[in-house]
Amino acid sequence: DEVIATFDAAEEENKAEAASKAAPVTDDDKPLVVAVTACTTGIAHTYMAEEALIRQGQEMGVNVRVETNGASGVGTPLTADEIKRAKGVIVAADKAVEMPRFDGKPLISRPVAEGIKKPEELINTILDGKAETYHAAAGEASTAASDSGEKTGLGAAFYKHLMSGVSQMLPFVIGGGIITAISFLVDNFMGVPQSHLSDLGHYHAAAAIFNQIGGAAFFFMLPILAGYIAYSIAEKPGLVAGVTAGYIAKVGYAINMIGADESKLIPSGFLGALVGGFLAGGVALLLKKYVKVPRSLEGIKSILLLPLLGVGITGFLMLLVNVPMGAINTALSNFLEGLSGSSALLLGLIVGAMMAIDMGGPFNKAAYVFATGTLADPNALAHGGTVVMAAVMAGGMVPPLAVFVATRLFPQKFNKEERDSGLTNIVMGLSFITEGAIPFGAADPGRAIPSFMLGSAITGALVGAAGIKLLAPHGGIFVIALTTNWWLYLIFVAIGAIISGVVFGALRKEQEA
Repeated sequence: DEVIATFDAAEEENKAEAASKAAPVTDDDKPLVVAVTACTTGIAHTYMAEEALIRQGQEMGVNVRVETNGASGVGTPLTADEIKRAKGVIVAADKAVEMPRFDGKPLISRPVAEGIKKPEELINTILDGKAETYHAAAGEASTAASDSGEKTGLGAAFYKHLMSGVSQMLPFVIGGGIITAISFLVDNFMGVPQSHLSDLGHYHAAAAIFNQIGGAAFFFMLPILAGYIAYSIAEKPGLVAGVTAGYIAKVGYAINMIGADESKLIPSGFLGALVGGFLAGGVALLLKKYVKVPRSLEGIKSILLLPLLGVGITGFLMLLVNVPMGAINTALSNFLEGLSGSSALLLGLIVGAMMAIDMGGPFNKAAYVFATGTLADPNALAHGGTVVMAAVMAGGMVPPLAVFVATRLFPQKFNKEERDSGLTNIVMGLSFITEGAIPFGAADPGRAIPSFMLGSAITGALVGAAGIKLLAPHGGIFVIALTTNWWLYLIFVAIGAIISGVVFGALRKEQEA
């Protein structure tokens, strides 16, 4: 007992010291509201919501302490003392965050976009006592924000769990995709005989090394997606079952193909892994609820029974699911491989417009997730990427670049802060961070969003019509050499940005003196 007490005291002292360094200075006379922000990729929305909440709190005379769950991990974590003193908790998140620490506190949860667009409404909901008290489930370790007492519905829960899986999958796709794309670049630079074009990406030894490293990261894309969807639903018991389901979807095992030649296996791909993740999560959730053992065997239940039954049941179910999902995946693969002309133009137009309609929201993420899913197809890896991925990235680069164009061509229609933001948007646009245009879209949605959609749709359509492919799922101009026609790609992005910028600037009202 004394040893444990000593360690506990030292740990509390370390936490207090870390918190004093990380936490901003607050005025004890002001009410305190704590918040957690988290977006799928952890790149832009997370920190934009943090900034909006803190700025709004300062204007309202409220201390707002924000914990960010970004791409680099948890930033400035909330302390137990801060949570205890807070009037309530705001969770602005599109993925799972640690929730049990908020047990008994008034809490509201919203998509991260509302943290950017409606910070005043969120803070007032806490201050006015309109937030419901959050109660953590027994044994709960973390949960998606939609489970925190808000009646968000089945669709919102589906979106939260899917985004939790996607956020964990993206680093594998981005790292593996770019390294694999470099292998094609190396072979193109060193030259490949016309008779060996099918070996592009691994013809030369240097290219083959890049291809193998990138392929290794890429291989985990689907198991990680399925694993963390299941983890979001059922915590640790779901993780192992989900990863197993994702592997089966990746390899193509099916109940009528056991022992078959590898060439006859039909992978169910991204769609199969998606279904497998939810299936594994559901199975694990049911097992946690209905598998009962004596208290003395609880340790055996979590370490032996739940993984054993979860993997076994999910695995057998996936052997059945892989048959229809494999057929759908094959049909989709053939459709994407055969994209050309008007069909590619139309698809590029649609996904391009989706990237601009909410600039990081559900429509934007749906298009991006669909595009990254196409990269899971072996045909995409063999042919340097997909047209869909190229159209999505190009369409996503347009809105911030359009803001830059509009603020330069129509400076009288923007205040100084907006003109300064226009300069930073050129960097965000070239980096494929669509969220840079959100403040302009939120401030003037009737004029900004249609303008952005027009340019993004045109750019996506042009990329599709030209059949330009891309294997790198992120990076913007920094991976431009990995497209199949980089100079034409840049021209199409510039065309969309100029069209959107001119239309947005022309529609914008003059600033009052």
